[in-house]
Amino acid sequence: MKPKNIDDWLNQLGQPSADRDYKPGHERMLALLKPLHCKRPSLRIRIAGTNGKGSTAFMLAAGLQAAGLKVGLYTSPHILHFNERIRINGQAITDADLWQHLEMIMPTALEAGASYFEVATALALHHFSQNNVDVEILEAGVGARLDATTAVDADMALLTPIGLDHETWLGDNIASVAKEKVYALHGCRWGISAPQTSEVRDILLPHHENLQFTEVFDLPCLMAGKHQQTNASLAYKALKTLCNDGIIQADKDTLKHAVTQAIAPGRLQYIAYHKAHIWLDAAHNRHAIEALLPSLPALADPFDAILVYTREDRSLQNEFNLLRPFAKKIISDMPDKGMHICIASVEEALQYALGINPATKILLLGSFISVAAGLQYLKET
Repeated sequence: MKPKNIDDWLNQLGQPSADRDYKPGHERMLALLKPLHCKRPSLRIRIAGTNGKGSTAFMLAAGLQAAGLKVGLYTSPHILHFNERIRINGQAITDADLWQHLEMIMPTALEAGASYFEVATALALHHFSQNNVDVEILEAGVGARLDATTAVDADMALLTPIGLDHETWLGDNIASVAKEKVYALHGCRWGISAPQTSEVRDILLPHHENLQFTEVFDLPCLMAGKHQQTNASLAYKALKTLCNDGIIQADKDTLKHAVTQAIAPGRLQYIAYHKAHIWLDAAHNRHAIEALLPSLPALADPFDAILVYTREDRSLQNEFNLLRPFAKKIISDMPDKGMHICIASVEEALQYALGINPATKILLLGSFISVAAGLQYLKET
């Protein structure tokens, strides 16, 4: 039976969230791309790392667009709609275009046993090719070495800060994770990294003879959070490098302004909900939560509640102690020997917190899934 809508197409591919459908290797990806005959853009940029990939990608895209380029941006996961993953000059792919691409790609995908993320990557590359973009920005999903985004070559690679995540696939120590992510640099003319620990630096340096490390500058980012300075500095360094080498022509102040004004949804995203003040962030691991902490007192001192909800195959229980100094109460669905309020769902937790104090200050974090649930609840109530 022919699918009736986009979700019907995509539901044939299983679980869309992060590494739950991760299939390492490039064989299926290459099989998907072979019949599509995608044109390579003049410039292709990979972004890998543990946290900050999406923010850096949005900032870089804004800068390249300000330089007059037609920019294809591929990020993951989405928050509310799959279309968010594939954008050209900021505009998400339409359902009509998605339908057309899916009709072409899905027979091969099902035959090859391709994953959700592999199909999403092929959709992005085909859409960008059909629309003759000047540059593609591809955010890696899991790692880099065997990620779908590294099945195609690239000119530049950016590495955001590297920490522990996706341990099932990448290993349970920083060295193992770095050895997987460093592959993003391979074959690239330019390699640029955010500041890294000395252990990670030692792993990265042998893989690119001209690898640059950014300094973190105090840039007035529109996105909340001191950690966005790192992402903005990385994006701006990439743009300056392309300018200096004659790849793009733009005033550097224009590029800097574009970077600092970029917005990536789900990153300390602020919602004014009646009298309440609510921030939502997709921080889903200790590395991301530690990056948030310095910014929290400026938002609320303390929050009335921090809501921590992540996927059922993850746990942030060990991170509760990091968050307790910043909130009057922690609310989560994870049991913690009575040290916090246990409520089953994001929606019920928001209802509870808002019921106590309509002018409450709340931080919701834990995953893109929890951010989506929070946004949906606030939209519908």
